[in-house]
Formats: sequence, structure tokens, C-alpha cells
Amino acid sequence: MSFYDVIHSYDWNEIQREILRRSREDVERALAARAPGFDDLLSLLSPEAEAFLEPMAQRAHRLTLQRFGRVMGMFAPLYLSNVCTNRCVYCGFNAGNAISRVTLTPQEAAAEGESLRRMGFRTVLLLSGEAPQIVTEEYLERVLERLRPYFPSIGIEMFPMTEERYRELIGQGVDGLTIFQETYDEAGYKEFHPGGKKSDYRWRLETPERGGAAGFRRIGIGALLGLNDWRVEGFFVALHANHLLRSCWKSQLAISFPRLRSSAGGYQSRFPVADRHLVQLICALRLFLPDVGFTLSTREASGLRDCLIPLGVTAMSAGSRTEPGGYSRPGTGGAQFEVADERPPEEVAEALRCRGYEPVWKEWEGASSFA
Repeated sequence: MSFYDVIHSYDWNEIQREILRRSREDVERALAARAPGFDDLLSLLSPEAEAFLEPMAQRAHRLTLQRFGRVMGMFAPLYLSNVCTNRCVYCGFNAGNAISRVTLTPQEAAAEGESLRRMGFRTVLLLSGEAPQIVTEEYLERVLERLRPYFPSIGIEMFPMTEERYRELIGQGVDGLTIFQETYDEAGYKEFHPGGKKSDYRWRLETPERGGAAGFRRIGIGALLGLNDWRVEGFFVALHANHLLRSCWKSQLAISFPRLRSSAGGYQSRFPVADRHLVQLICALRLFLPDVGFTLSTREASGLRDCLIPLGVTAMSAGSRTEPGGYSRPGTGGAQFEVADERPPEEVAEALRCRGYEPVWKEWEGASSFA
């Protein structure tokens, strides 16, 4: 049974109603549970749980230390292309936006890789818009040939592909797959994705399972916070993660918490997520999913990122640029969204050390020929 079948046994509106009707006693019962279940998660995501942020944060901190210690994985995004055929209303790469479109050559991608390597990174995440006619199989193979010597670990966050194609990419040195569903509300999904291949909800939803079947070492999921009610999105992210832990048990699983940021399209969120709500979401999911990695991007401001370090985060990006060529020749292409934490990577690493954490630049020995 795929997750598409699983999610259809739940009603978005009913989950929302159930979260809103939770009482203080329900929250206390959830916090007392040794291993919170789905019913407890509904309570931890509820408005009533906001009064319990401190005990939730303390428990999330203890769980994270027990499972992951005081280490923080460091990675950087590398955008290959901002050409896109989709019309996602919230995205700077929307095909209808008047931005400068750039696709890096393999040589230019290598220059970006060299820049990131000099900054200390050994883990990179490759991103692009959805334009398979531009980011072709041959193109990706040539890019990977250039980047493998620099990075022991290479992940992709691109358009959904077939299981067979993912197997080919794994054979070419890719070990991680990140794919955000954006919103788990199927009706709302159609509103946010009116055109392009991304408008196919099911094709995107089942992508992590194809990646797990193909054999990716790492799989990352998440919802784009701000598109819909974050409390309900949080429940369905957890439901998805729970399914993947059982169906893709050979892969390491991580959840990201991206909040909507300003982009070229000027989309304004109807469901803004306050800082305290992001804290609540991270803590609630840590209590429910103690062994899942949590990833935090530079979408968040430096002060907030530093405060979130102890609450469950296990990997962070740093020094990020969200446009093709942003590291070696910035300003040549349109960006996907604005970055909030603009600190250089070493400054982020120093902030981690000051809080007793160890930044880890390399946690996997892949195909790299560099020591």
C-alpha cells in the first residue's frame, strides 16, 4: 500500500477539528506518554499545547541528545537551473515570473562546487526547476562527473523521477533525495500548482517511496509552511514519516521545516507561521519521531536558528545562495526565494561550537577522491 492510499483514510478537515478541540488535560496526557502516538501528536500540535512549550522543548532537547548527540550536519544547496515549466504560485522560479533564467554548464557547476569546497562543505544538495528538457539525463551525468571529486555526499532536490531513473543516479554517485510535498491537502494542492507536471499530486506524493525502493541512503520530506494550516500539515508530515520509516526502512529519514519567504512572484501567505508555532511544530514532531533527522535551512533568521539548535535540529545549511551561480558569480540568475540567515558558513559553525555542538562537514565517504 502506497502513502497515497494511506492518506485517503484521513480527512483534512476532521484532523483540523480534532486538533482544535484538544484540552489542557489532553496535552498533559500526551506529555506524560513514554512514546507519544498519533492521538498524542494531535494534542501536542493543538493551540492548548502552546502553554506547554517549555516542557515540550526540554523533552525535545533531551531526546535529541540521546539519539544524535551534540553534532550538526552541515550542507549547502547548489542550484543548477532556474528554468521551470511549473506555475507554482509561491515560487520565484514560476514559469510566468519575469526573472533572468540561467542553467549552469557542467564547468560552471564545477566552479560552484569548488567555491563550496573552499568554504568547508563536503555535502551538497543539487537543485533545479522542473525542466527535464534542460536538466536532461546526459546533463546531470556530466555535472555529477564534475562534482563527485569534491563531495563525498551528493543529494538532489529536483522534479520527481521514476524508480529506474533514481537507480541510475545512485549509480552515478547520488546518495540523497529530498522532495517536499508542499501541502498534503490535495484540494489545496491544486490551487497552488495550477500548471506543469507538479500539478500531479499523487506523482509527487509517492516520490519518496520510489526513492526508497531505488536505494537512496537518505530521504528528506516536508511541507512548505505557510501554504495551509501548519498544525494539520504537521500531522500529515508525521503520518508520511511514519509510513516511510516502515516502507523505506533501509534509508535514513529527515524532515525539513521550510517557511514561505519572499520571492519574485510576490505571493503572500494566508497562513503565516509565527516563530513560536515553528518551535511548537519542531518539538511536537521530535517527541513523536525521536529517531528522525530534522533539517533547518537559511530561510530562517540567524537568531532564531541559533535558538532552535537544541530543540531537535540535526542538520543545517549555511551561506546559502538560491540562484544558479550564486557562489562563484552572484547576480546572474533569478533566485528562488530570499535567504534570511546570511552569515558565512564558518560563522554558523562558530555559533554551533559556542553552544557546545560540533559542526560535521563530512559524515559519509562516497565516491570522492579527495581526503
